Amino acid sequence: MNDTSREEKAALRHRIRDELNRLTPSARAAASACACSRLVQKQIWREARSVLLYIPLRDELDVEPLLQDALAAAKELALPYFDSQSESYLARRVLDFREHLQPGRFGIAEPKEGCPEVPLKRLDFILAPGVAFTADGRRLGRGKGFYDRLLASVCGIKCGIAFDEQIVDDIPAEPHDIRVDCVSTPARWIGVGQGVVLK
Repeated sequence: MNDTSREEKAALRHRIRDELNRLTPSARAAASACACSRLVQKQIWREARSVLLYIPLRDELDVEPLLQDALAAAKELALPYFDSQSESYLARRVLDFREHLQPGRFGIAEPKEGCPEVPLKRLDFILAPGVAFTADGRRLGRGKGFYDRLLASVCGIKCGIAFDEQIVDDIPAEPHDIRVDCVSTPARWIGVGQGVVLK
């Protein structure tokens, strides 16, 4: 990554963080509920059998409704965990996202060691966190590249979920950056791919 791209991404992360910090707790809760509700109505969610979700950080949109819906619909619910040997994210199945979690390497809750492994290629829906997204599917992560490597290893639909403030016109793209197929926000559904992936 050249210095200009690095600086542009850092500035964008800072701007988005400032905008999200202005949201009140009630606005965050309402926006999270809307974005999750929009997603669960989509065909790509309803038809997905094996899904990879995540436990959000404090500044991220709350995806607990999706976790609850996945368990209620008897989907195979997987969550990422950081494997220190391979220095990458892998997935484990959870049946209770309150009891089966432990603090992970980056302070992110992740599945305990006893939870069964889920092969990444088996996942048919992957929820991708991000600091920002564009209408053509570009995603800005937190700068480590770990989630890009995970997204490069899966075959399923990659879907972002975000506050409307996180949708931007442009994100500097790097060769390793992986695009998402769609993004759900409180106000709209952004379909990037073609055909069934947008429904």
